[in-house]
Amino acid sequence: MIIEYDEEFSKKFASIWKYIAEDSQNRANSFKVELKEEIENILPLPYKFRKSRWFENEAIRDLIFKGYTIPYLVLNDKIVVLDIFKWTK
Repeated sequence: MIIEYDEEFSKKFASIWKYIAEDSQNRANSFKVELKEEIENILPLPYKFRKSRWFENEAIRDLIFKGYTIPYLVLNDKIVVLDIFKWTK
C-alpha cells in the first residue's frame, strides 16, 4: 500500500507551513515531520480513524492532528490524503 497526496492537500499544507514558518522555521519543519509520521502510521490500520464527518463515504476517514483535520481515502492499493483544514465557526 502506498500514500498519495492530492493537489488540494499539497496546496493547503504549503500555505500552513509558510504561516508557521513566519514565526519559526524550526516549528514549521517539526510540524511537517510529525505530520508525515502520523500519515505514514495510517498504513497498517487504514480504518483506525473515524469515518469522515465531511463526506458520506465509509472509505474516507479523518485523521486529527494538532487541531487540523486531514481527510483521507482508503483504496485497495493506496491511501489518498485529500485535504487539510482547521474547522472554524
